[in-house]
Order: sequence, then C-alpha cells, then structure tokens
Amino acid sequence: MSADLPGRTLAELIGLLRAGTVSASELASACLDAVAAREDDLRAWAHLDPDAAMARARELDAVPAGERGPLHGIPVGIKDIIDTADLPTEYGSPIYAGHHPAEDADVVARLRRAGAIILGKTVTTEFALFHPGATTNPHDPARTPGGSSSGSAAAVGAGTVPLALGTQTAGSIVRPASYCGVVGVKPTFGRVSTRGVKACSRSLDTIGTFTRDVDGADAVLRVLGGVDANDPEPAAGALAAGRALRVGFARTPEWHEVPADSRGRIEQAVQKVAAGFGVRDVELPEAFSGLVEAQKCLMLVEVTRELADERAHHGDQLSTRLQDVLAHGDRMTWAYEAAKAHVRHCRGLLDDVFGDVDVLLAPSVLGEAPPIDEGTGDPVLCRAWTALGTPAVAVPGLTGPAGLPLGVQVVAAPGRDDLALEGARQLGRSLRDREHLSSHVAR
Repeated sequence: MSADLPGRTLAELIGLLRAGTVSASELASACLDAVAAREDDLRAWAHLDPDAAMARARELDAVPAGERGPLHGIPVGIKDIIDTADLPTEYGSPIYAGHHPAEDADVVARLRRAGAIILGKTVTTEFALFHPGATTNPHDPARTPGGSSSGSAAAVGAGTVPLALGTQTAGSIVRPASYCGVVGVKPTFGRVSTRGVKACSRSLDTIGTFTRDVDGADAVLRVLGGVDANDPEPAAGALAAGRALRVGFARTPEWHEVPADSRGRIEQAVQKVAAGFGVRDVELPEAFSGLVEAQKCLMLVEVTRELADERAHHGDQLSTRLQDVLAHGDRMTWAYEAAKAHVRHCRGLLDDVFGDVDVLLAPSVLGEAPPIDEGTGDPVLCRAWTALGTPAVAVPGLTGPAGLPLGVQVVAAPGRDDLALEGARQLGRSLRDREHLSSHVAR
C-alpha cells in the first residue's frame, strides 16, 4: 500500500492516519520515494530535507492518539516565498540564495501545530511574478505547470505529496491547479494570514492550497483560518437540508479570448451539469469589463513599491522580465487611485451578482497548459476574481483537445468560502462523471 499513498486524496490520508492504519513515518517515506522517482523531470522542489522530515514523522508516531492534531502526519510542500525557519526561503531569486528567515510564517506555524510535516519548499517564479523556474507540467514535461505556484501545483499533480501551499496575486493558484489537474483553493482575501510571506501586492496577495480533493482542502483551510481549527472534520456545507445548489454560468468579459475548441468543451460540460443543477446564465455587470486592467494596475504599482529595495541594491540580479514589469509599474502610478475606486465599485455590485445563485461556474484558463518556452500562461481569467477578493476553487475534471487538464473555477461571494467549497464538491463530482461518460461513449 505504501507506494500509492502520496497520490491518495488528503481526506483519505487523514482518515488512515487517524485510524492508525498508516503511520506518519510510512507516509513521509512514501512521499520522499515518490519525489525521488519524479524529480529529475518534474523539478518541483527548491529545497528538501528528508532527514528532518523523517525525524519529525517519528516524533509524530509517538504522539498518543488522543493528542494528535487535525493534520497529524500529513506531508506538505510550502511555496518558496513563504518563510520557514528550518529551511531556506529564497523567493525564487538569486538575491536571497541561502536566506534563512528567523521564524516561520503564520501559516507554517499553524500547519506544524496541527501535526503536518513540512516536507520541503516548492519552486516559485521569481518573487511570485512571471519569470519561471525549472518546474515542468506533471502530465507533459514540454508544457508549463503554470505560475507562480509552479512547484506546489506540479508536486500535487504528480502525486508526490498530498498537500501544498501556494499564493495568488493574479491567478497563481487557480491557473496552475487547472493546468496540473488538481483542486486549487484561493480563499476570500484576508481569511488566511500572510504574515511571513514575501509581499507582492498587499491588496491582492492570498494564500491557498493545492490538493487532489475538495474535502482535504476544506480541512486544511479550517487549520489555516477556518471557523474551528481544532475540528478535523470537513465542513458539512452551507446549504440547508434538501435545498439544491443554485449555479450560475458566467462566461466573463474575456470569454472571447478562450480558443473555440476549449469554449466548446466548457459549454458542453455546462450543458451536462445543467441537467442536474439547473444552471442559469449570469450576465456580469458592464463595469466588470474594467476589472482586469484595474487588477493589473494595482498589482504593478504595489509590486514596484514592495521590491524597491531589491531594485535599488540588487538590480543586476533581477531578470529582464522583472525589470520590465517594474518599469511598467512606474508608469502606472497615475492610474492607481482610479483602479482602487473601480474595484471598490465592482465589489459593491456583488450582492446583485449572487442574488439568485449560490456560486458561479466560470472559465479559469484560456486552454490547456502552453509549451514551457512560452511562459507560465495568461492569468486573465483569474484577475477579476482576485481583485474582488472572492473565494475561487479550481475544479479538475475536463480535458482539452490534447487530452491535458482543462480547468474551470467555482466562485462565491466574499466570505462564503463554505459555498465555494460545496459548489466545487458537487460540480466537481458532476464534471468527473460527465468526462468519464464521454470517454466511455467514445470507446
């Protein structure tokens, strides 16, 4: 059983560890073996300390059953812009080579207290922006895993670890999760503390999770910032007993940018899902058409401020791409206040957007993962939701024309992470059933 443990769902592993069927040492060892088997091609990990991970696993095996935390024995990868006191944190930049923070980020401390094992640090793009690391897509090494949480998405997608943390400022959780075929959760802005995370844009930065299942992500979010971090059970869902989930399909103002083949596959999936959920089309307010540009402005101006010291003292160690981004940020300062005002205006329209639906089903990526030499993919379909601060969950289940993952996202109103997760749980099940049926019919 050990060899297949890393690829199992997080919820299943939590149950096996709690029951004593699997030990923390057995799971940690299996994950390290899986990493070793894939890492030459995948290159998802920036730093690993197998000895420390196994020592921690043995300590956890000695903890009495009644004193074990909700994530007891779960190995986790930490995106390398999130501080860890016992492992280097280099932010994807040579400027910080060998950098050791003085203390853990809040989220890392919470994971440790919950019994998780920090397996290592996963590769990030440079300062969580656009210059990629070496990570490849677990389904096709010639394709990008997405960014900036490249290593986290690829590690979970490859089945080498059941849980990894990432961050999203534009589309850095939902996009790589969609490309790698896993569940990626960006919670409501501000729900999870970003203390100890290298800031990119303080009005947008959000920590989230990569797992293979919604229930597992639900359990982790309870630890990181949920209602009851001591309750190991996933939330039962936000719907009253017997009430059906109300689903809207939002094509978004950028729908025309999705290639025709991918649009057709998403439309077909929505039609199939509609049979069970009564999906209705939702026309987003006209003002939402300006959200992508507003998000870009906020992000560019704020990252230029955040990286002012690195730019002033280590400019020769910044990639050409990052130097161009910062120069662009300099030119956008004049529009910053107007961009903030536009985002505030659009947030005020969300009550109407969600007035008749619990969740929105929306496209998350323009298509399958592009070739690795073309960059990490365009986050355009995620930018508006990030600017609005809504919870968004990348839901796997669809495939594109080349047979690679083609994700969609489930979005709920700010603060309704419970609905976003429940929507992802139900719609993800329906999408998987639909894809399985399509494959069976094709054969």
